[in-house]
Amino acid sequence: MDDRKVIVLGERDGIPGPTIAECLEASGREIVFQKTECFV
Repeated sequence: MDDRKVIVLGERDGIPGPTIAECLEASGREIVFQKTECFV
């Protein structure tokens, strides 16, 4: 996944988008969009 842009979709009752994005950014990924939604 080198040099690829990432879209992050988190879940309100699971793992929120900002948490996933933070982990991916720490590993050197570029986040272009992140959102947390409620899927029912």
